[in-house]
Amino acid sequence: MLSPKSAETVRITLPAVAAAIGEVTPLFYEKLFAAHPELLRDLFNRAHQADGSQREALAGSIAAFATHLLDHPDERPDALLNRIAHKHASLGVRENQYPIVQRHLFAALAEVLGDAVTEGVAAAWDEVYWLMANGLMAAERRLYAAAGAADGDTWRTYRVAGRVAETEDVATFFVRPADDRPMPPSLPGQYVSVQVELADGAHQIRQYSLSGQPDGGLQFSVKRVPGGSDAAAGTAHPAGEVSGHLHDHVHEGDTLRVSAPFGEVVLDEGDRPLLFATAGIGCTPAIGMLSHLAAAGSPRRIIAAHADRTPATHAFRDDLRQLTGKLPNATAEVWYEQPGPEATGARADAAGSGDEPAPTVRQGRMDLGALEIPPGTVAYLCGPVPFMKAARAQLLAAGVRPADLHYEVFGPDLGL
Repeated sequence: MLSPKSAETVRITLPAVAAAIGEVTPLFYEKLFAAHPELLRDLFNRAHQADGSQREALAGSIAAFATHLLDHPDERPDALLNRIAHKHASLGVRENQYPIVQRHLFAALAEVLGDAVTEGVAAAWDEVYWLMANGLMAAERRLYAAAGAADGDTWRTYRVAGRVAETEDVATFFVRPADDRPMPPSLPGQYVSVQVELADGAHQIRQYSLSGQPDGGLQFSVKRVPGGSDAAAGTAHPAGEVSGHLHDHVHEGDTLRVSAPFGEVVLDEGDRPLLFATAGIGCTPAIGMLSHLAAAGSPRRIIAAHADRTPATHAFRDDLRQLTGKLPNATAEVWYEQPGPEATGARADAAGSGDEPAPTVRQGRMDLGALEIPPGTVAYLCGPVPFMKAARAQLLAAGVRPADLHYEVFGPDLGL
């Protein structure tokens, strides 16, 4: 993939570029947004720009891609490219934006590294950039075509057909197309982008997992992101702009701009055992997958494990019991940090009503080592990154193969 000359140059300069990338990416975004303020206003997530996570993800992806080219010259890092391509497609990224990114990225690189960026060094890293960009553009073209939007415009206007409060801070929105075109295809586990106009005129975009399969529409669930601060670290983060807007201003009968569904972490359609390990609002893609399995009457062995603070903060608590109750070989395992009076005892009724078997409820943090995990299990993880790291370690110790561990991140994927 990389030419021999460029590969040698990249190998020699990779340590210096990797060491400087933490300075390069903030300068890159500064230059990019100065020249194109509309990108920050209407495309990039302002919260992730403010907390630095998007910059860290960009730096990591470039370094990871370059390292892969050197270590595996005959292989393309499809896992990296596919995950980024799905995110890009859900945002409506266009091919004419890649030259803009290249121009400002390389200007920042030259400014940080100075005379070290010779003509040969710039040419070698330009080759890396366009190998990555062309791979992404090819993947995005395929995704747009599959979504029935070969021109890259997957956005449509949907009307809110209903809204349900799952908990005090989680709401589910049911939306249907405002036009007569067919529904876009979707797979269990995917997400949609939702674009809203905020008070300052910005059109901010966020991704939300599909949490069910309503007829003739889409269902996604939104957790309100509160503002807060970490006194020990001396940091603060603002309240979620889009989640707050959706909770406060969007009701039945209103319209929303919603993308076609995307996401490469989708349900394995074989017959192997399944395990879902989720925490907090990370339950949404798992509930979407369980809905699909229940509708199909799947006979597969399924373990649905969830961790939450309390029963009151557990979104889809009733759905978890109902869906696993419909599946002949499914069980639900729940951990609460503070179980409370409504969830005590080894077989507490986590839903509070119905005839389905109640989940097993435990107190404390999730411990997957306490479960009997069948050989050949395919696992899906979703929740805060520290939770997923712990769950992954427990599943590896239980014998689950690394290739059978899949995870979804709400935000920039720093794990890549």
